[in-house]
Amino acid sequence: MNIDALEKMLEQGQDNFLLRYGLGQALLKNGESCEAIPHLQAALEFDGQHSSSWKLLGKALSLEGLNEQAIDAFVTGIGVAESRGDIQAVKEMKVFLKRLKKRSE
Repeated sequence: MNIDALEKMLEQGQDNFLLRYGLGQALLKNGESCEAIPHLQAALEFDGQHSSSWKLLGKALSLEGLNEQAIDAFVTGIGVAESRGDIQAVKEMKVFLKRLKKRSE
């Protein structure tokens, strides 16, 4: 979805999980990881059990060089995904976490 349209919806007082997740996802896809972070964090305030939000937050944080925060997001996200049986998300986040830990060494 169009980033401008999503931001306009937010400005008009609409604020919910799908809007924040969609906006964070669109910004991240557009290479705007710094701008995506607060929206993904807000999405997780609405639904802390959403595996993909944790995965995208971890990615955005790592792209901004916030490695410790990214590691925390991936570790939490892996726990959430495991509890929900979201095997694919677990696998993806474990790969991202492994790469991130290697870079941090």
